[in-house]
Amino acid sequence: MTSRKKNRIHALLKGIETGDPAAVAVVNEEKYIQHNPQTHEGSEGLAALFKRLSQTSPRVNIVRIFEDGDYVFAHTEYDFANSNIGFEVFRFEDDLVVEHWDNIQRRQGANPSGHSMVDGPTEATDLHRTENNREIVRSFVEEVLIAGSFDELKDYVDAESFTEHNPRTGDGLSALHVALSDPASTGGMAIRYDKLHRLLAEGNFVLSVCEGSLDGVHSSFYDLYRVAGDKLVEHWDTTEAIAPRSEWKNDNGKF
Repeated sequence: MTSRKKNRIHALLKGIETGDPAAVAVVNEEKYIQHNPQTHEGSEGLAALFKRLSQTSPRVNIVRIFEDGDYVFAHTEYDFANSNIGFEVFRFEDDLVVEHWDNIQRRQGANPSGHSMVDGPTEATDLHRTENNREIVRSFVEEVLIAGSFDELKDYVDAESFTEHNPRTGDGLSALHVALSDPASTGGMAIRYDKLHRLLAEGNFVLSVCEGSLDGVHSSFYDLYRVAGDKLVEHWDTTEAIAPRSEWKNDNGKF
Protein backbone atom coordinates (compact mmCIF):
# COMPACT_ATOMS: atom_id res chain seq x y z
CA MET A 1 0.00 0.00 0.00
CA THR A 2 1.31 3.43 -0.94
CA SER A 3 1.91 5.63 2.09
CA ARG A 4 0.60 9.12 2.70
CA LYS A 5 4.13 10.54 2.56
CA LYS A 6 4.84 8.92 -0.79
CA ASN A 7 1.52 10.16 -2.19
CA ARG A 8 2.25 13.70 -1.09
CA ILE A 9 5.74 13.70 -2.60
CA HIS A 10 4.33 12.24 -5.81
CA ALA A 11 1.83 15.10 -5.91
CA LEU A 12 4.55 17.63 -5.10
CA LEU A 13 6.75 16.51 -7.98
CA LYS A 14 3.85 16.31 -10.43
CA GLY A 15 2.95 19.85 -9.34
CA ILE A 16 5.92 21.02 -11.39
CA GLU A 17 3.89 20.00 -14.45
CA THR A 18 0.57 21.45 -13.38
CA GLY A 19 1.56 24.49 -11.34
CA ASP A 20 -1.09 23.46 -8.81
CA PRO A 21 -0.41 25.50 -5.62
CA ALA A 22 -2.00 22.75 -3.51
CA ALA A 23 0.93 20.46 -4.37
CA VAL A 24 3.34 22.51 -2.24
CA ALA A 25 1.15 22.35 0.87
CA VAL A 26 3.31 19.42 2.00
CA VAL A 27 6.31 21.76 2.40
CA ASN A 28 6.91 23.82 5.53
CA GLU A 29 8.48 26.76 3.74
CA GLU A 30 9.38 28.48 7.02
CA LYS A 31 11.70 25.59 7.91
CA TYR A 32 12.55 24.33 4.43
CA ILE A 33 16.27 23.69 3.88
CA GLN A 34 17.37 23.42 0.25
CA HIS A 35 20.57 21.49 -0.53
CA ASN A 36 20.71 22.09 -4.26
CA PRO A 37 23.64 24.55 -4.44
CA GLN A 38 22.23 26.13 -7.60
CA THR A 39 18.94 27.16 -5.98
CA HIS A 40 18.40 30.42 -4.14
CA GLU A 41 16.84 29.63 -0.78
CA GLY A 42 13.73 31.63 -0.01
CA SER A 43 13.99 33.87 -3.07
CA GLU A 44 10.79 32.55 -4.61
CA GLY A 45 7.97 30.61 -2.95
CA LEU A 46 7.49 27.08 -4.25
CA ALA A 47 3.94 27.81 -5.41
CA ALA A 48 5.17 30.73 -7.52
CA LEU A 49 8.10 28.68 -8.81
CA PHE A 50 5.88 25.76 -9.83
CA LYS A 51 3.43 28.10 -11.56
CA ARG A 52 6.27 29.66 -13.52
CA LEU A 53 7.78 26.30 -14.46
CA SER A 54 4.42 24.90 -15.58
CA GLN A 55 4.30 27.53 -18.35
CA THR A 56 7.23 25.76 -20.06
CA SER A 57 5.25 22.48 -20.46
CA PRO A 58 7.60 20.37 -18.31
CA ARG A 59 7.14 16.63 -17.98
CA VAL A 60 7.86 14.79 -14.73
CA ASN A 61 7.75 11.02 -14.37
CA ILE A 62 8.25 9.43 -10.95
CA VAL A 63 9.70 6.04 -11.87
CA ARG A 64 10.26 4.74 -8.33
CA ILE A 65 9.41 6.12 -4.92
CA PHE A 66 10.38 4.73 -1.52
CA GLU A 67 10.05 5.59 2.16
CA ASP A 68 12.54 5.22 5.00
CA GLY A 69 11.31 6.63 8.30
CA ASP A 70 11.17 10.42 7.97
CA TYR A 71 12.58 10.26 4.44
CA VAL A 72 10.99 9.75 1.03
CA PHE A 73 13.28 9.24 -1.95
CA ALA A 74 12.28 9.15 -5.60
CA HIS A 75 13.89 8.19 -8.91
CA THR A 76 12.64 10.58 -11.56
CA GLU A 77 12.66 11.56 -15.22
CA TYR A 78 12.47 15.26 -16.14
CA ASP A 79 11.83 16.77 -19.53
CA PHE A 80 12.29 20.53 -19.33
CA ALA A 81 14.60 22.29 -21.77
CA ASN A 82 16.70 19.11 -21.50
CA SER A 83 15.95 15.50 -20.60
CA ASN A 84 17.40 14.56 -17.21
CA ILE A 85 17.36 11.72 -14.71
CA GLY A 86 17.32 12.53 -11.02
CA PHE A 87 17.07 11.33 -7.47
CA GLU A 88 15.07 13.45 -5.04
CA VAL A 89 15.29 13.05 -1.24
CA PHE A 90 12.86 14.71 1.17
CA ARG A 91 12.92 14.77 4.96
CA PHE A 92 9.65 15.07 6.87
CA GLU A 93 9.08 16.65 10.25
CA ASP A 94 5.61 16.78 11.83
CA ASP A 95 4.04 15.52 8.58
CA LEU A 96 5.61 18.28 6.47
CA VAL A 97 8.73 18.41 4.28
CA VAL A 98 11.49 20.47 5.87
CA GLU A 99 14.58 19.45 3.87
CA HIS A 100 15.47 18.46 0.30
CA TRP A 101 18.46 17.02 -1.56
CA ASP A 102 18.78 16.00 -5.21
CA ASN A 103 21.21 14.70 -7.81
CA ILE A 104 20.55 15.31 -11.49
CA GLN A 105 22.28 13.96 -14.59
CA ARG A 106 21.57 14.54 -18.28
CA ARG A 107 19.83 11.52 -19.76
CA GLN A 108 22.05 9.35 -21.94
CA GLY A 109 21.18 6.54 -24.32
CA ALA A 110 21.10 2.82 -23.67
CA ASN A 111 24.24 1.27 -22.20
CA PRO A 112 26.26 -1.56 -23.84
CA SER A 113 23.74 -4.10 -22.49
CA GLY A 114 20.76 -2.17 -23.86
CA HIS A 115 19.43 -0.85 -20.55
CA SER A 116 18.20 2.68 -20.01
CA MET A 117 19.01 4.76 -16.94
CA VAL A 118 15.59 4.01 -15.38
CA ASP A 119 14.09 0.74 -16.65
CA GLY A 120 13.69 -2.34 -14.45
CA PRO A 121 11.69 -3.22 -11.30
CA THR A 122 10.01 -0.37 -9.45
CA GLU A 123 8.26 -1.85 -6.41
CA ALA A 124 9.98 -2.61 -3.10
CA THR A 125 9.71 -6.16 -1.81
CA ASP A 126 11.27 -8.05 1.13
CA LEU A 127 10.36 -5.24 3.52
CA HIS A 128 11.42 -7.39 6.48
CA ARG A 129 14.97 -7.37 5.11
CA THR A 130 15.35 -3.60 4.89
CA GLU A 131 18.01 -3.30 7.61
CA ASN A 132 19.90 -6.36 6.40
CA ASN A 133 20.03 -4.96 2.87
CA ARG A 134 21.06 -1.53 4.14
CA GLU A 135 24.05 -3.07 5.92
CA ILE A 136 25.06 -5.07 2.83
CA VAL A 137 25.19 -1.87 0.79
CA ARG A 138 26.99 -0.03 3.60
CA SER A 139 29.72 -2.66 3.64
CA PHE A 140 29.96 -2.65 -0.15
CA VAL A 141 30.31 1.13 -0.32
CA GLU A 142 32.84 1.34 2.49
CA GLU A 143 34.97 -1.68 1.60
CA VAL A 144 34.81 -1.70 -2.19
CA LEU A 145 33.96 1.79 -3.44
CA ILE A 146 35.75 3.87 -0.80
CA ALA A 147 38.56 1.56 0.34
CA GLY A 148 39.10 0.28 -3.21
CA SER A 149 39.08 -3.44 -2.36
CA PHE A 150 37.85 -4.38 -5.83
CA ASP A 151 38.77 -8.04 -5.42
CA GLU A 152 35.93 -8.20 -2.90
CA LEU A 153 33.35 -7.36 -5.57
CA LYS A 154 32.57 -11.05 -5.97
CA ASP A 155 31.50 -11.18 -2.31
CA TYR A 156 28.83 -8.52 -2.87
CA VAL A 157 27.71 -8.74 -6.50
CA ASP A 158 25.69 -11.55 -8.08
CA ALA A 159 27.98 -12.61 -10.91
CA GLU A 160 25.21 -14.46 -12.73
CA SER A 161 22.50 -11.82 -12.85
CA PHE A 162 23.93 -8.36 -12.10
CA THR A 163 22.07 -5.79 -14.24
CA GLU A 164 23.69 -2.41 -14.82
CA HIS A 165 21.90 0.83 -15.78
CA ASN A 166 24.88 3.17 -15.82
CA PRO A 167 25.02 4.42 -19.43
CA ARG A 168 28.76 3.72 -19.76
CA THR A 169 28.88 0.16 -18.40
CA GLY A 170 27.34 -3.18 -19.32
CA ASP A 171 25.96 -6.02 -17.24
CA GLY A 172 28.01 -8.46 -15.23
CA LEU A 173 30.66 -8.61 -12.55
CA SER A 174 33.65 -8.31 -14.89
CA ALA A 175 32.32 -5.14 -16.54
CA LEU A 176 31.74 -3.59 -13.11
CA HIS A 177 35.23 -4.55 -11.98
CA VAL A 178 36.79 -2.86 -15.01
CA ALA A 179 34.62 0.25 -14.65
CA LEU A 180 35.73 0.72 -11.05
CA SER A 181 39.34 -0.47 -11.11
CA ASP A 182 40.60 0.32 -14.63
CA PRO A 183 38.16 2.60 -16.46
CA ALA A 184 40.87 3.94 -18.79
CA SER A 185 41.13 0.52 -20.45
CA THR A 186 37.64 0.98 -21.92
CA GLY A 187 37.75 4.72 -22.46
CA GLY A 188 35.91 5.37 -19.21
CA MET A 189 36.43 8.05 -16.58
CA ALA A 190 38.29 7.66 -13.30
CA ILE A 191 35.87 7.34 -10.37
CA ARG A 192 36.84 7.96 -6.76
CA TYR A 193 34.49 7.57 -3.81
CA ASP A 194 35.67 9.45 -0.71
CA LYS A 195 32.77 9.63 1.74
CA LEU A 196 29.41 7.99 2.40
CA HIS A 197 26.92 10.61 3.56
CA ARG A 198 23.62 8.75 3.70
CA LEU A 199 21.96 5.36 3.16
CA LEU A 200 18.21 5.17 2.61
CA ALA A 201 16.38 1.88 2.21
CA GLU A 202 13.02 0.25 1.74
CA GLY A 203 12.98 -3.52 1.36
CA ASN A 204 15.20 -4.65 -1.48
CA PHE A 205 16.08 -1.11 -2.67
CA VAL A 206 18.91 0.87 -1.07
CA LEU A 207 20.10 4.35 -2.09
CA SER A 208 23.62 5.48 -1.18
CA VAL A 209 24.64 9.15 -1.26
CA CYS A 210 28.39 9.63 -1.65
CA GLU A 211 30.95 12.32 -2.31
CA GLY A 212 34.02 11.91 -4.47
CA SER A 213 35.35 12.80 -7.90
CA LEU A 214 34.89 11.86 -11.53
CA ASP A 215 37.99 12.51 -13.63
CA GLY A 216 39.20 14.83 -10.89
CA VAL A 217 35.96 16.85 -10.74
CA HIS A 218 34.35 17.12 -7.29
CA SER A 219 31.14 15.12 -7.65
CA SER A 220 28.10 13.69 -5.93
CA PHE A 221 27.22 10.03 -6.52
CA TYR A 222 23.70 8.72 -5.92
CA ASP A 223 23.62 4.94 -6.39
CA LEU A 224 20.44 2.87 -6.15
CA TYR A 225 20.89 -0.86 -5.60
CA ARG A 226 18.45 -3.74 -5.72
CA VAL A 227 19.40 -6.56 -3.39
CA ALA A 228 18.35 -10.22 -3.63
CA GLY A 229 19.73 -13.19 -1.74
CA ASP A 230 22.22 -10.95 0.11
CA LYS A 231 23.81 -9.89 -3.19
CA LEU A 232 23.61 -6.77 -5.33
CA VAL A 233 21.65 -7.72 -8.45
CA GLU A 234 20.86 -4.35 -10.07
CA HIS A 235 22.22 -0.80 -10.07
CA TRP A 236 21.08 2.65 -11.21
CA ASP A 237 22.90 5.92 -10.61
CA THR A 238 23.32 9.61 -11.29
CA THR A 239 26.54 11.61 -11.04
CA GLU A 240 26.56 15.38 -10.70
CA ALA A 241 29.50 17.76 -10.63
CA ILE A 242 29.46 19.99 -7.54
CA ALA A 243 29.97 23.64 -8.37
CA PRO A 244 32.79 25.50 -6.60
CA ARG A 245 31.79 26.99 -3.25
CA SER A 246 32.04 30.49 -4.70
CA GLU A 247 29.17 29.69 -7.09
CA TRP A 248 26.72 28.31 -4.52
CA LYS A 249 23.41 30.15 -4.20
CA ASN A 250 22.73 28.94 -0.65
CA ASP A 251 24.93 27.98 2.30
CA ASN A 252 23.45 24.56 3.09
CA GLY A 253 25.88 22.35 1.22
CA LYS A 254 25.21 19.55 -1.28
CA PHE A 255 24.99 16.86 1.39
